[in-house]
Formats: sequence, structure tokens, C-alpha cells
Amino acid sequence: MQLIPAIDLLGDYAVRLKQGDYDRVLFRKPIEEFMARIVATHPPLIHIVDLEGARDGALRSDVVKRCALLAGDIPLQVSGGIRSLASARDALQAGASRIIVGTAVWASPEALGEFVKAFDERLVVAFDVRNGELSVRGWKATAGIGVDEALRHCVDEGVTRLHVTAIQRDGTMRGPDLALYRRVCASGLKIVAAGGVRDDDDVAALERVGCEAAVMGLGYLRRIGLDVT
Repeated sequence: MQLIPAIDLLGDYAVRLKQGDYDRVLFRKPIEEFMARIVATHPPLIHIVDLEGARDGALRSDVVKRCALLAGDIPLQVSGGIRSLASARDALQAGASRIIVGTAVWASPEALGEFVKAFDERLVVAFDVRNGELSVRGWKATAGIGVDEALRHCVDEGVTRLHVTAIQRDGTMRGPDLALYRRVCASGLKIVAAGGVRDDDDVAALERVGCEAAVMGLGYLRRIGLDVT
């Protein structure tokens, strides 16, 4: 079971938002300062979300490259603004080891299969869930597809791994939505869980329901002694 720290980027800052709301910033630090603190903990992977890219629909490959240089030999899992096969390739060329794609894979019935064929295990499909449906475009819109239908489509198309976020738990420190993770783990896919993960007890609970890894945001900041307002 992996514990993965999350770094959300907005402009030139690492931030944390409450429930994905760009107007509710809980934490803000320069990227270099924040990356140095995270790298010092030697995590197995760093989860990078370019919130600006997600909101504006354009990958900032220069920011990915910047983070990759700061991370050294620690691999990056990158998301935000990857809306085409070309931008996915750009993210990998900039230094990402894995790419998380949501909006683009749900854009048409054929899109998911095209991404799987192009990137195989380097692709992680974003499963951003609010009220039983998938959200896209930086959580600002609905994909018009429910959890169970989306799971079937992923299994049918040969997806390896999902990054599942319970949006209503994100940035709340209320604990993970174990019912949601139990439901998605039943698909047999590898599941990376995010949203509300607070501590080792939450990580252990996620492992028990079958998750491969847990992404920790606010909880990780507190873990390493950073002040969170």
C-alpha cells in the first residue's frame, strides 16, 4: 500500500483547495519550497495536479518539467489540462511517469480506448465522483456518466488503474468515502484513492477495502509540520 503526497499547483504556487473550489484556498507556498519539503520525505511517487491546467484546459508542460527536475529520481503522476493524446505525450516527455486523464477520456465513446492503446499502464483514468456521477473540466462539469457504467467501460477497454476522488471529501479532513472505494475496488482494477485521507488509520482502512495506494493532501502537510490555515 503506497502513501502518495499530493501537490496542487495554481500559478507559481503549491496550494490546497477545499472541495476543489478555486476560491477556497487553504494553503499556499512557492513550488520550489514545497517540493523540497515533499522530496525530503522520500515518497514512492508524487501526485501533481495542475489546477490551472485543469481549469483552463491546457497542459503547462513547462511546469511539469520544473517539478520533474525538483523531484529528482522520484516519479511523478501528473494531471491537469491533459485534453488530447498530444498533450498526454507532452506531459510524459516533460518528465511524468504516469498521466491522469479524465475530461478527455470521457469526451466520446471511443476516446477511452484510444488513450489505453496509446499509453497502456502509463495511463491512469481519473474517476472524480460527486453524487454518484463523474465530474470533468476541473470538477466544474459533469461527464453525464454514472460510476457503475464508467467502471464497465473501463474494464471493457482494458484500463489498468483508476485515480478515484470523492470530491465532497476533498480538503475536508473527514476521512475517505470507504463505500465508494469498496464499490470501485470490486471491479478488479487497481485503485488509487483520494479525498479526505487524514492519517495512517485511513490508509489502513483503504488497504482493507482493496486500494493499491492513497493520495494524501492536507493530512500530508500536517504530517510534515507545515501550517495549514
